[in-house]
Amino acid sequence: MNNSRIVLPGGAGLVGQNLVARLRAQGYNNIVVLDKHMDNLEVLRRVQPEVTAEYADLTEPGDWQQYVREADVVVMLQAQIGGVDYQDFERNNVHATQLILDAIKSATTTPYLVHISSSVVNSVADDFYSRSKRLQEKLVLDSGIACPILRPTLMFGWFDRKHLGWLSRFMKKVPVFPIPGHGRYMRQPLYVGDFCDIIISCINRRQGRGIYNISGHEKIDYIDMICAIKRISGANTWIIRIPYRLFYLLLWCWALFDRSPPFTTQQLDALIAKDEFEVIDWPALFGVRCTPFEEALQETFTDPHYSHVVLKF
Repeated sequence: MNNSRIVLPGGAGLVGQNLVARLRAQGYNNIVVLDKHMDNLEVLRRVQPEVTAEYADLTEPGDWQQYVREADVVVMLQAQIGGVDYQDFERNNVHATQLILDAIKSATTTPYLVHISSSVVNSVADDFYSRSKRLQEKLVLDSGIACPILRPTLMFGWFDRKHLGWLSRFMKKVPVFPIPGHGRYMRQPLYVGDFCDIIISCINRRQGRGIYNISGHEKIDYIDMICAIKRISGANTWIIRIPYRLFYLLLWCWALFDRSPPFTTQQLDALIAKDEFEVIDWPALFGVRCTPFEEALQETFTDPHYSHVVLKF
């Protein structure tokens, strides 16, 4: 099993970097990462020099498709998460997925597929990300390829450049950390280490067709989450609440000068959408441990090997 060729399209991001670290720790030694983010590919090459890390624009047909055809396992990770242009979401979440599925179906022996979807497909929000992820999941379902579809909620952990990781770095840089409105927006954060264990369980067991909502088991308000990050990361910032409309205006102004801002007005709308996602017994289903939130934060911000490694946008 450890000699199986595992190909990770979009594997230089948050989940991919964590998944590679855990696969390597379990003895997997034939891993190929395909990604077009050069900076994060370089991070992967530096941290995991034994892994094959190839530049590939998955939105265009190319030589990278041969890696997919020759794979034993494909974990589809590529995703456009943030941004202000819907075409970016459509290309990276929809068009790329179709090309990967075409490569899988043209393989002599069909690789085992694990598709990483998102809890936003069930969200009341209708932003660029949720819209494109719904289309992406439909492509996988319509492809006829029997595979597990995993729908994680907001994730955090090592290599987190967008979510809790970015928040922790931001609060260390500023004397005042703003919270929109009252801050009592319920979140279900999922530790990416646990999620990677689920993916590895799928690979080891060859988990069959099914859709699994992988939500964090602890419900925590956004403001309490921020306070926990401040305490564990050692930041000295002052946390204050500001009116929601002012917060929205500040984000809107930021987007005028940054084409890929770390937090957008659409993500702010999603924050207050009052989503509550199904919690299933995924520890029992996949035979993995659910790490308590505070323990997961400690691992995220104090691990001697990976907590200092930061990906770029």
